Amino acid sequence: MVAEITKDLLDAYRKEISSYDEVLDAGGAFKPHWKKLFSSLGAMGMDELKNRNQEIKNKIRENGVTYNVYESPDGMNRPWKLDPIPFLIEQKEWQGISKGLQQRAVLLDLILRDIYGERKLIKDQVLPAELVFGNSGFLRPCQDVKLPTQNQLVMYAADMARGPDGRMWILDNRTQSPSGSGYTLENRVIVSKVMSDMAKDMYISRLSPFFTHAQQSIFKVFKEKTESLNVVYLTPGPANETYFEHAYLASYLGYTLVLGDDLVVKNGHVFIKSIDGLKRVDVIVRRVDDEWCDPLELREDSRLGVPGLLEAMRKGNVMVINPPGASVLENNAFNAFLPSACRYFLNEELQLPSVATWWCGQEKELRFVLENLPRLIIKKANRKQVFRSVYGRELSAEKLAELKKQILNNPAEYVAQEEVSFSTTPAFVDDRIEPRFAAIRAFLTATPNGYQVMQGGLTRSSPLKDRFTFSNQYGGVAKDTWIVSNEAEIIRDRIVLPALTPHVNALSSLPSRSAENMFWAGRYSERSMAAATFLTITLNALNFQRNFGNTNKSQHIDILLKSLSHLMQVEPGFLGEEGEEYLKDPYPVVLDMISNGEKPGTIVSSTESFLRAMISVREKWNLVTWRIIDLIENITNKFKNPGADLQKSLDKLQTRLFTFYGIVVESVPRTNGYYLFEAGKLIERILSKIVILRSVFSQKTDRFIENELLEAVLMNHFALVHYRSAYRSNLETEYVLDMVLLDKQIPSSLVSLLDSLSYCLTQLPATDDRLSAAQKAVLSASTRIKLVDIHEVSRPEHRTMHYVRLDQVLSEVYDSVLSVSDHTTNLYFNHTSTQHSLNESIPGPEDEV
Repeated sequence: MVAEITKDLLDAYRKEISSYDEVLDAGGAFKPHWKKLFSSLGAMGMDELKNRNQEIKNKIRENGVTYNVYESPDGMNRPWKLDPIPFLIEQKEWQGISKGLQQRAVLLDLILRDIYGERKLIKDQVLPAELVFGNSGFLRPCQDVKLPTQNQLVMYAADMARGPDGRMWILDNRTQSPSGSGYTLENRVIVSKVMSDMAKDMYISRLSPFFTHAQQSIFKVFKEKTESLNVVYLTPGPANETYFEHAYLASYLGYTLVLGDDLVVKNGHVFIKSIDGLKRVDVIVRRVDDEWCDPLELREDSRLGVPGLLEAMRKGNVMVINPPGASVLENNAFNAFLPSACRYFLNEELQLPSVATWWCGQEKELRFVLENLPRLIIKKANRKQVFRSVYGRELSAEKLAELKKQILNNPAEYVAQEEVSFSTTPAFVDDRIEPRFAAIRAFLTATPNGYQVMQGGLTRSSPLKDRFTFSNQYGGVAKDTWIVSNEAEIIRDRIVLPALTPHVNALSSLPSRSAENMFWAGRYSERSMAAATFLTITLNALNFQRNFGNTNKSQHIDILLKSLSHLMQVEPGFLGEEGEEYLKDPYPVVLDMISNGEKPGTIVSSTESFLRAMISVREKWNLVTWRIIDLIENITNKFKNPGADLQKSLDKLQTRLFTFYGIVVESVPRTNGYYLFEAGKLIERILSKIVILRSVFSQKTDRFIENELLEAVLMNHFALVHYRSAYRSNLETEYVLDMVLLDKQIPSSLVSLLDSLSYCLTQLPATDDRLSAAQKAVLSASTRIKLVDIHEVSRPEHRTMHYVRLDQVLSEVYDSVLSVSDHTTNLYFNHTSTQHSLNESIPGPEDEV
């Protein structure tokens, strides 16, 4: 039965093929490994394949795998797209491809060294001088910047596709800061979990040895410092299109993820600005483009780089992978000269062909391009210039004439390439298996034993039939790449590094920027929790009054609504003369307090600020954490829906935040980042509890109203059940205050929260043995609470019936705890440029670039 289904699938797929396809060999027969895959698909069935495809989408969303698309209507954090059907290449063929890739990497490394060295290629007229000096990737300040390694091109990637001759053709060289290896790894993780039964009777090469080679190469360069080597991963920040990958790889490789502002050059060395002080950096794996790396010598308006970085490199005090200036090799015009450069340096022919390329900066080539525009593809020579490829065959006579004028205006800016037909591969599109054009990005890393090729790669297929468009920016769909064979490989799954001396602490420093975001993630999570909790209490009371109550109960509702306004500080609220009018019909204002993302303090605003802070330090959180973060993000989006059940959504938000707190407590290592997160959470929790207490206990009310308010206070501290168990009596102000202020059995009592905050602060780095300003402030607040006379503060002032003494104590404690945030900022975050107030949001990516 399965054999018949498989045959039907293969026959149906063959009918869809309009070009040569990966599943067919030169004779038109199905390749054995593809037949095995289709057999697995046949056994699975199309309905199950649909289910698996949906499961992959769920995994991507849960794991927070994103690819940021600039100016996308779907928002910045667009989910990664992954096809359930992998791309297959047989191991023996891949060995031949690998040799061609290694040859090309060696050649490009020689060219890079020559361009910033003797420039023999120019002197011997192998390369036109204007091709180099007019190249936007050629950076004169990088002339004397060298790495202390055998190869300057440490990381290299090549885009390739199968050409009409059945061989892989190179489409593009990625030499600046090659992206995609992290996505390749994540593709494998997801597909191996969801589609593991597709690999039946096939052995698939693993990806981890590639990363092991990369790691060991770095350690060998600094073999005299393997006990304290500090490697950082330099990212442009959360706004970058591949930021997920930066955080993912930093976490996977054990590097510290940093922004340019996290680093500083002093005395010719690069240091990371951490909460422990300045820590020397030995290696920077950069994902910041060349010209943005050093504002002193390159692009002066850059806020992404490190002032003085090139000088530190010249002195040999830091190694940057790849070195700035490597983007010179990404010029599309270089493809026209690689065959002659290969013969010049290696006395060999290129093993992997490039698409025929003509640089318009030469008179003969320009004439050929202009005469043959309708059958060529026109590109800008310099990749940095925004210009989408133009297919001559798609242009009208008028458009062709206009294109000719553009080229003639500045011929050196343009290249033309032959339009070549490439192979298609099976893809799961609209619940069907159809052929789609595809390209592979292969990855190489330099080692003392030569360039090592990843046994796999990032394959992307076109979202449109019969269109060779696979860029992620234009909707390309990723595919796991399987290098398959009939024999199992005996290799290690995990990264293997040189052993560290047992007494050496290998934990990386926490950058001040990351520390600040951890701190504010704690504050904003608790701000969301406090608002959701008290909103739920208030809405329950409000709904009960509306449905079952009477006008005699309205006073406690008014007090709860005013307390809510004090807590959330959202305008308009229920305070003042204008607020009195809103009390008559509070629901519209309450709705605005929940769903208006434009106002600081609302549920949506606070939760989105929390999510931004989490994304800014996403490398610090494990996979389970990201799954609950995905759920919190989903419920936040529901608040924006006018038809949503807000009370039900508030309950879900509260539950998911509690789940998040539980995951943090159970799984996050007790490092500085953890204690800063907890400190931020505790500060916000103490402040929110005090705000509610001061508001509810502002004035003595009649017994009936007082009971309702006391119950709300206990519910806000999650202590109502404990109170009933402990006192078994009616609610009494003195007993309630005793419990929420002084009962150490209640986690949300002020004394418990202050003790916890004090402990967190003692775990953070200290300059000396003395108490820090923050610790002194907490000690003062804690002492003030512990010395309080509950009987005294629970009695209102006789003339005004205000709880004056209670309010004075709470006000003093509030000010002390609020100062803890300022002291913590001054001590640990003073390297960052942005200070946060209680009402402002964490700056978004647009503020960082």
